[in-house]
Amino acid sequence: MITCLIIDDEPFAREALNDQLKIYPELEVIGQCSNAIEGMQAIGKLKPQLIFVDIQMPKISGLEMVAMLDPDSMPRVVFVTAFDEYAIKAFDNHAFDYLLKPVDEARLATTISRVRRDLRQVPLDAVLPTQLEHVPCYCGNRLKVINVEEVEFAFSDLSGIHVTTAQEQVHTHLTLKVLEEKTDLVRCHKQYLVSPQAISEIVILENGAEVLTHSGKTVPVSRRFLKPIKQLFGFH
Repeated sequence: MITCLIIDDEPFAREALNDQLKIYPELEVIGQCSNAIEGMQAIGKLKPQLIFVDIQMPKISGLEMVAMLDPDSMPRVVFVTAFDEYAIKAFDNHAFDYLLKPVDEARLATTISRVRRDLRQVPLDAVLPTQLEHVPCYCGNRLKVINVEEVEFAFSDLSGIHVTTAQEQVHTHLTLKVLEEKTDLVRCHKQYLVSPQAISEIVILENGAEVLTHSGKTVPVSRRFLKPIKQLFGFH
């Protein structure tokens, strides 16, 4: 059984594709999401093998959402779009496949056949943004989109990944690895990333250091990462 998610901000488009997929007994639609943040949460929780993602969605596009996924555990991605130029761009840059809206039955059958045959990870680097502009976050039952430049630091603990701004602390399904690779946050500790723009002071301690942010928060710096942090500001 191939498990899949449908991620599209248009409810009728989601339902239409869901109905079309019902004729394939080897496919199981395990969820539908109306935006990229819901999609990220569902992917992290349900671990689908295949996702159908609309390219044009508000706040965070389908392309940007897929760029946020950990490449080591990324499901197969089929982009769905009403805009031909986006579809051709995605196809030319080695997306697993694409579908144009309204989805043609014969074209969908071709896609499903390819999914059956292909179990390899599909490279998407050429089409996906190399830098993220937003971080999809949640706090209780609230879903939030945080601009990357608002983030002072991010860290991990046993309860997950946390994102801290000057005003609040929220949570994200993004990994520290993705945040480090696709934002300006830099590693200062095994469990912490910090924004260089947020640093106001570096305090040297016996076993490492800590930085103070402009909003007065403290972030640990391990001995291993102290030199690179100091070099960001011309210290040796």
